[in-house]
Amino acid sequence: MARVWIEDRANHAAYQRALETWQAAKKAGSKRQPPGRWRVRWYGPDGKGKALTFRKLPQAEAEVTALTGKLDKGSYRDPQSAKALFSVVGAEWLGSLRKQGRTTKHDYEEIFNLYVLVKWGDWQVGSIQWQDVSDWVDELCKKPGKRGKILGPARITKIYRVFGMVMKRAVQSGRIAASPAHEHELPRAAEDDEHVYLTHEQMERLADAAGEYRRLVLVLGYCGIRWAEASAIKVGRINIDTRRIRIVQNYTDVKGVLALGPVKNHEKRSVPLPRSFAEELRDLSKGRKKDALVFTAPAGGPLRYANFRGRCFDKAVQAAGLGDLGITPHKLRHTAASLAIAAGADVKVVQLMLGHKSAAMTLDIYGHLWPDRLDEVADALDMKRERLLLRSRVAAAVLRLALTRGGVPSARRAPDAELAGAGHP
Repeated sequence: MARVWIEDRANHAAYQRALETWQAAKKAGSKRQPPGRWRVRWYGPDGKGKALTFRKLPQAEAEVTALTGKLDKGSYRDPQSAKALFSVVGAEWLGSLRKQGRTTKHDYEEIFNLYVLVKWGDWQVGSIQWQDVSDWVDELCKKPGKRGKILGPARITKIYRVFGMVMKRAVQSGRIAASPAHEHELPRAAEDDEHVYLTHEQMERLADAAGEYRRLVLVLGYCGIRWAEASAIKVGRINIDTRRIRIVQNYTDVKGVLALGPVKNHEKRSVPLPRSFAEELRDLSKGRKKDALVFTAPAGGPLRYANFRGRCFDKAVQAAGLGDLGITPHKLRHTAASLAIAAGADVKVVQLMLGHKSAAMTLDIYGHLWPDRLDEVADALDMKRERLLLRSRVAAAVLRLALTRGGVPSARRAPDAELAGAGHP
């Protein structure tokens, strides 16, 4: 059992001095409360003594009951630890990020500093209530963001998630028992999620308009890899004979600094390479070292996203007559997924090609592109139901025939015999 007890301070010298000071202040017109006579004492899980004082005995007894239950159930939290500032816990959380890549860490830190810290930095983590968070989400939905525009649903969700991860840290570190960032309704993204699905003919026009980067556009639009992955493909990771590209690294650009690192979610994979342009990549790789980049900037070295868009891709989009579609290099992943699905690829194949963490994620994004097969289900149900109805009609007809002849047919054999006679084996 947990060790929690009540101590009467009536005869304690410190309490008597505090009481005399309060009585003198009261005579002088002070309205402050008298000192607490009843002290609840206990030992926390860390073995250190704790104490709280109360003016009335029933209050102290209620606290004893509550503390005893929490200590017994393992849900106890030190009341002092809940006074930690959100800014302190947030700094701990940022410092604890280990498996995230450079880009993800940068995004988290930016969101934390711009939206989360400015709101909650001076709050004690134990004082943040569910309603406080709900009101904050309402503010995010209504007030302009740092760029002066109303925040979109996806941005609000990211901000909320960062806040939630800091509060989860507060729970895990024993500062609070439960997070207030739980079960809040977030704005739903619009049905038009800005996915763009190009046709084969549109893809070919775009690739031709890209000039020397034709093969890069084809890889993006048919293999479904991310820009950061495509820019990091090395000669030795393309196998033209097996028609595979091995994806093991990507480039991240944080504040203008490029760095080569592991792929997103550490999902190394091989993606299929269409035979129709595989030989073009063989020509691009011929005579080059295995660790050389396949796609490079005009002057050599890694190809930066901003430079590629400004000097090549956006111009190719206009030249191909696709300017009204809002197409970007990243959105070519959607085209790759849609063309693969139309060609008969199942969800696991598309998941592997795109490097998603799970098939569920792939279905959430592209599930509407697969045939729903509802007609197949309805037809199968109809077939079963029609056979049952036919048997019922035949059985009724046989029974009527038997009654007119003055006999009763066998319940087991007559319907089957009638069906055989009607041409239904």
